[in-house]
Amino acid sequence: MISIQSLTHNYHNGPTLKFPDWEILNQEQWLLLGASGSGKSTLLNIISGLLKPQNGKVNLNETDLYSLSQKEMDRFRGQNIGIIFQKPHLIKSLNIFDNVALASSLAGVKINQSRVMDLLSSLGLEDKTKNYPEELSQGQLQRVSIARALVNKPALLIADEPTSSLDDENADNVLKILTQQAAENHASLVIATHDRRVKDKLNKEYLL
Repeated sequence: MISIQSLTHNYHNGPTLKFPDWEILNQEQWLLLGASGSGKSTLLNIISGLLKPQNGKVNLNETDLYSLSQKEMDRFRGQNIGIIFQKPHLIKSLNIFDNVALASSLAGVKINQSRVMDLLSSLGLEDKTKNYPEELSQGQLQRVSIARALVNKPALLIADEPTSSLDDENADNVLKILTQQAAENHASLVIATHDRRVKDKLNKEYLL
């Protein structure tokens, strides 16, 4: 379970962002909705352990994220939170298998080769493991980033605007993959979006 309480944050010379309290139960799937500039990315960064808020608490499975040291935070995030950014941010010099496996190494988790292969296979990438990022399409790269986010069996899966640059067919495919993979891996899911096509796909909403 993840919860946020009394969260506020402000950037230099900017308005103070205030976030309503939020509780996400295990394996729930939520949409984080709001117009551009409403604070969606800020909130995602806060609950991902990437941005310390001015005030308030973030708890994931009874761990207060911002009571951890930076080293502890990095390890905890790697083991418990899977993040799918708007752009894949893959390492060009590593093949697809190694890009996914790297997430385990960075989190201090022993690489499970069969886990990596199973995830890539479930995402239709079993024949791309030895390819390099530049050899894949944007849709394939996005699926690689989903596999990377799931490899350590996180309690929380976060996707930031995953459909913003996709046509209708590919947007629908990505949403199906995210919801299905989160369910199969027993992870809670948060999708941040202002894409109207997404709104009918999940029934829980947090609005900014």
